[in-house]
Amino acid sequence: MRRILAPSILSADFKTLGEQMKATEESGAEYIHFDVMDGIFVPSISFGMPVLSSIRGATGQVMDVHLMITEPARYVEEFAQCGADIITIHLEACEDPGAALDKIHGCGKKAGISIKPGTPVEALEPYFDQAEMFLMMSVEPGFGGQSFIPDSLGRIRDLRKRLDERGIEKDIEVDGGLYHSNVGDVLQAGANVIVSGSGVFKGDIRKNTVEFMEILRTYE
Repeated sequence: MRRILAPSILSADFKTLGEQMKATEESGAEYIHFDVMDGIFVPSISFGMPVLSSIRGATGQVMDVHLMITEPARYVEEFAQCGADIITIHLEACEDPGAALDKIHGCGKKAGISIKPGTPVEALEPYFDQAEMFLMMSVEPGFGGQSFIPDSLGRIRDLRKRLDERGIEKDIEVDGGLYHSNVGDVLQAGANVIVSGSGVFKGDIRKNTVEFMEILRTYE
């Protein structure tokens, strides 16, 4: 299974966002992670459709859109039209997660579903055949720069085991507190899509990205 880096622009410098994204692309990052927060499902407010539209043409990377918003199905069509390639919703934010996933597919996009650290892994089982990607939050969603929750490793192993037992090969994405120092443990646990904000955008972006890619390749 391919290992993919998805730098989160939540930690980027928006004065030079296009240049910074391009630096990650040229250094091997296939995805760009786009965190949308509404101030209701999570405490923070981030950015939305106009920003996504404006950055779509700045890079050829896959636009990995993570909707941390209440009832995200309301905005799926708009995010799809603005350039999202993958749209991930939160199970906890939806009255009917299955209907939201169907709506994403109806827009011709790949669908992901995410759970917070306190939500049981088995809650994802009804969507194993429906979603292309499962996003495990390894911090409480809503703020950047948090420390990785160690219990997340067991949750990742549990999810990968459940998928393997059913013969299902799907992406497991992990988001929260990931750096060069701990990403190997996350990959070994069964994740294959790695989100990192501060670990990529703080300091030398090209160097940080290259180092992540070197680690990811050792687990392919």
